[in-house]
Amino acid sequence: MTMVAALGRVAEIQSTLIQLSGVPAAQETAAAPVDAFAANLATALGTPGTSGVPSVATPGSGSGVSGTDVTNAAKKYLGVPYVFGGEDGEGMDCSGLVQRVYADVGVKVPRLVSGQMKLGTEVGSLAQALPGDLIVTGGGAHILIYAGNNKVIHAPYPGRTVSLVDAYMKDSDIDTIRRVIPTATAPASLPSGGSDAFSAALAAFAAGGSR
Repeated sequence: MTMVAALGRVAEIQSTLIQLSGVPAAQETAAAPVDAFAANLATALGTPGTSGVPSVATPGSGSGVSGTDVTNAAKKYLGVPYVFGGEDGEGMDCSGLVQRVYADVGVKVPRLVSGQMKLGTEVGSLAQALPGDLIVTGGGAHILIYAGNNKVIHAPYPGRTVSLVDAYMKDSDIDTIRRVIPTATAPASLPSGGSDAFSAALAAFAAGGSR
């Protein structure tokens, strides 16, 4: 729907509403166009809004953190020996490394792989992984941090240290890949008909403001 068509349609709707309510147009308050715009925009986006601004789901912590921040934090622990149950610079296991690294960037995560493997959103394949994503293998027995460029950082097993290595696993070896740090938010995709509804909401707001 073009803007001209949207304006025409909005005018028809406004006229019908005025006739049904019996309220003269001159008595409409200045706030009405803003409220209408907020409601129509929220409907168009399929998201409830407050004060005209659609609500957006955001992580509870780690605001502004990137996946690169996570991998840089992980690299500080390269060479730390594997210690079962460890979670600091003296020694750490695979999930201890993950918890420590995310804590360093201000994101609280569970201590065990069983909780870490449920975080964030799932990534479809290793080819789609981004720095900071968590890769779980071995039926939930091991967790690694994807570092980009087909590299991973992990605490392998006793006798080894935290290492940056090639991503040695195949998709068939992976139980799940979890994205804890969301990527930059893209414009929300509108539901079917949402584009027309958004145009109408914008037109209604503009028409109200020109009175």
